[in-house]
Amino acid sequence: MAGSSHGHTPAAWTGVTITFIGFCVAGAFMVMAQPLGFWAGMVIIALGGVVGLIMRSMGLGQPKQTHAVPHAAPAATREPASVES
Repeated sequence: MAGSSHGHTPAAWTGVTITFIGFCVAGAFMVMAQPLGFWAGMVIIALGGVVGLIMRSMGLGQPKQTHAVPHAAPAATREPASVES
């Protein structure tokens, strides 16, 4: 996964950041026993996913990869050694 640049896009970073903020808000209000604030945090979490999808559709996400068939290397053949006199 390290070589695939998985998630290194503005859409991914923005979506995850908004979702993380939503988790923090929901967690804080859950500890404070405030259900309205908890559900507001849940809405922020969903908003993070929506924003990430919108940004990806705008071209700020990972480009779609086509499943191209890789070229096979030609088989190695040994040529007879040439004898020069």
